[in-house]
Amino acid sequence: MDATLIALAALWGAATGLLVPRAAYRLSVESEEAWRDACPQGHALSGPARGWLGGTRCRACASTVPAATAPPHTASPHTAPPRTTPPPRVRLRPAPAVPLVLAATCAALAASAGFRPELGVWLLCAPFAALLATVDLRVHRLPDQLTLSLAVLVPLLLGAAALLPGAAGSFGHALLGGLVLGAAYFLLFVINPNGLGFGDVKLALPLGALLGWYGWTVLFAGAFAGFLLGGAYGLGLVLFRGADRKSAIPFGPFMIGGALLGLLLGAPAATPV
Repeated sequence: MDATLIALAALWGAATGLLVPRAAYRLSVESEEAWRDACPQGHALSGPARGWLGGTRCRACASTVPAATAPPHTASPHTAPPRTTPPPRVRLRPAPAVPLVLAATCAALAASAGFRPELGVWLLCAPFAALLATVDLRVHRLPDQLTLSLAVLVPLLLGAAALLPGAAGSFGHALLGGLVLGAAYFLLFVINPNGLGFGDVKLALPLGALLGWYGWTVLFAGAFAGFLLGGAYGLGLVLFRGADRKSAIPFGPFMIGGALLGLLLGAPAATPV
């Protein structure tokens, strides 16, 4: 059963990972700009959920031959008609690594948590975490539509998981964890607003709830791992890219990575209630 569960979790990660690039393309805009609703060539994005779900290929571009690729040709009875070349497929900033990373992440979560109710919460949150990380890496921004939605959705999902048999966490600790980590990030933002974005403060709320589910040790370990990963990345930029202390880095992916490490370490030690 464990192998089947891990395989299904990996399949879920790979399938949802295929949907991340389009949503990331649409959300990767500056805070004062509207979401993208067209491909780079100006064609309106269509598909399920008003164009939010779908692949990274624009159908309109795939069926349109640009003028530059179809030079004029004068028909002649002695010459064959020109061979038309299919137009190149326009990709909406493809991210082929996302399905692979999500598949590996979901498989690792399934192997760590096993067949427990909270695993469903981890798997549902994983695609949104990947989407947030992708957008933050591109434009250094964590959209409120995702962070605030997760801040509400995660406690609700954990509350439902706590009612099911086999749960190995505490809903009360999850709520406190979200408040504690959110307050800690808010304090850091007040102390140094140039070093931490307010989007990181909002993201700390659902991540704190996820980590707090397994207790205070996991919460502190996951939060510390996030700072450790972010610090290592910043040090690498200083050493190899010539960055300085004022250089901005996207901290959301490291917060998410630290939370993932915390869950992977905390789940095996947790005891079902």
